[in-house]
Amino acid sequence: MGGFLIRRLAVTILVIVVTAMISFSLVHLSGDPAVAIAGEKASAAEIDQIRRLYGFDRPFHEQFLAWAGKVLDGDLGRSTYLKENVGPVLARHLPVTALLGLLSLLFALLVAVPLGVVAALRPNTLIDRAALVLAVAGQAMPSFLSALALIYGFGVALRWLPVSGSASWAHYILPSVALGYYAAPAIMRLTRSGMLDVLQSDHVRTVRAYGLPAWRVVLRHALRHAVIPVVSLAAVQFGYMLGGSVVVESVFSMNGIGNLAWLSIRRYDIEVIQAILLVIACTYAVLTLAADLLNAALDPRIRSR
Repeated sequence: MGGFLIRRLAVTILVIVVTAMISFSLVHLSGDPAVAIAGEKASAAEIDQIRRLYGFDRPFHEQFLAWAGKVLDGDLGRSTYLKENVGPVLARHLPVTALLGLLSLLFALLVAVPLGVVAALRPNTLIDRAALVLAVAGQAMPSFLSALALIYGFGVALRWLPVSGSASWAHYILPSVALGYYAAPAIMRLTRSGMLDVLQSDHVRTVRAYGLPAWRVVLRHALRHAVIPVVSLAAVQFGYMLGGSVVVESVFSMNGIGNLAWLSIRRYDIEVIQAILLVIACTYAVLTLAADLLNAALDPRIRSR
């Protein structure tokens, strides 16, 4: 287990470093940051002054190393638009997105896993086909469209739930459903296919031969093995929800990191953009590492790969 942990940890660090380099490169290659900060009406002298002030006149590798050094020291930079350090800005917005992502993932798991299990237990039946139709519809419908439908149905027509803000738990219900519904189909299909494979395995047939109750065979023996790939997918989906919350947070006017990313792109606030990309990349990498370790604990065969 120690060797497996070291290998996965090394891969995680490498992914974070490479992603940081790519994101830093893309942000700086998208345009001249000095021009964006100075504004369209700034003179050439003012632009040159800003370029020297922020270090944009230095070679690219020196800029990246300087930024990476500050990040390792805990300094994420200073917002050129908000005129404050990026760390406190992210600290204000990140809890909203993190809670939204957790609730969305919980909704997706509570809907998708039972549907996948039931569809696998009743293949080629009406329940199975209904689950597949629901999965296709969820995958085909963009999150912003489902968000608008939820706003009209439960916020405008029925007036049951609030449709903007993040002041109370009720404000998270509709955004969580909109974001989680898009992630549910992939989890449901993977659960269904995994359960079908496990239910036909020799192990499950042997357990059934001992006369164990059907619910115990499904929950204790079949689902434990079928859920292994679902764990990895759930970790990836949570990372997607952090990055993909831009649209949902904008539609529901939530003050999260997704909405902050959209505003920062419009303002060309590169320090905030780079910090958000780094946080999302680190979240993806750490969640993937946690999923690999959990899978290794569930299935010891993974440790020897």
